[in-house]
Amino acid sequence: MENYANVLENGILQSMWNSFVVAGITSIYVVMVATLAAYAITRFKFRGKNLLLGIILAVSMFPQMIIVGPIYNLFMNLNLTNSYFVVLPYSTITLPVAVFILVTHFNKIPIALEEAATIDGATSMQILSKIVFRLAAPGIFTTAIIVFIAAWNEFLLTVTLNTNKAYHTVPVAISFLRTQFTILWGDVTAATVIVTIPTLIIVLLFQKQIVSGLTSGAVKE
Repeated sequence: MENYANVLENGILQSMWNSFVVAGITSIYVVMVATLAAYAITRFKFRGKNLLLGIILAVSMFPQMIIVGPIYNLFMNLNLTNSYFVVLPYSTITLPVAVFILVTHFNKIPIALEEAATIDGATSMQILSKIVFRLAAPGIFTTAIIVFIAAWNEFLLTVTLNTNKAYHTVPVAISFLRTQFTILWGDVTAATVIVTIPTLIIVLLFQKQIVSGLTSGAVKE
């Protein structure tokens, strides 16, 4: 219990709040952008579509060390360090995967449904909101969960851009549970147990939706 008291005194709850804010904002804007991008890729005909998908997938495989330096210089010039604007570069690790997942789900939705709605007089926004997005809801929900967990676990960008302890997220806060010569393993274990609880609850509550979203786009009919 002493270890739990120590990590609570060291501000682990503030770090959890920072992680919730960063992961939540990242999930919202990344899913919105990825949904529109994936729909455009699957429905519009243009040259280089497969090449674009390949580039999107390749971006997700870039080592983070390549982009951290330029992003840090940009944030320093714009005075955005030590703030929640760290959510902006989070898109480099979450947006490509989100787009790729959603493309598979939109490909499964028959385009005949949209054509029928158009004949019935539905506008483009009505088709998107009342037909496409509702049918793709399991995939969108699953993508949001995956993006949330990825943003929650992100370490390198936050530790580089947010040096102020007040803006440390959970992984960064846990990494600083040490002295000059010793890692405080008891405190690290206690903090890990505390911060695992929220994500565990999310997975347990929405495991059916997550599995449904992952499997619904796995087979092309």
